[in-house]
Amino acid sequence: MQKSLQSAEYQRLIALLIAARHKAGIRQHGLAKKLGKPQSFVAKYEGGERRLDVVEFITIAEALGADPAKLFKQFLRGKSRSA
Repeated sequence: MQKSLQSAEYQRLIALLIAARHKAGIRQHGLAKKLGKPQSFVAKYEGGERRLDVVEFITIAEALGADPAKLFKQFLRGKSRSA
């Protein structure tokens, strides 16, 4: 199992969060404000410089107004297609 920030699976997960942010019409700065974090926090995970854990994924999804379980199911569906 590859743990790299550059793995195709991790990049796909981040792309899903970026798409959810765009769909919500929220800029990085606005999301960071909702999270109580600096804008660089969002830029670093979106840019592949920082790895997210599950709790952060849930917090980010909720800040975007998305259902974390639905987003994760969407991620898993994509994995089954590429496996």
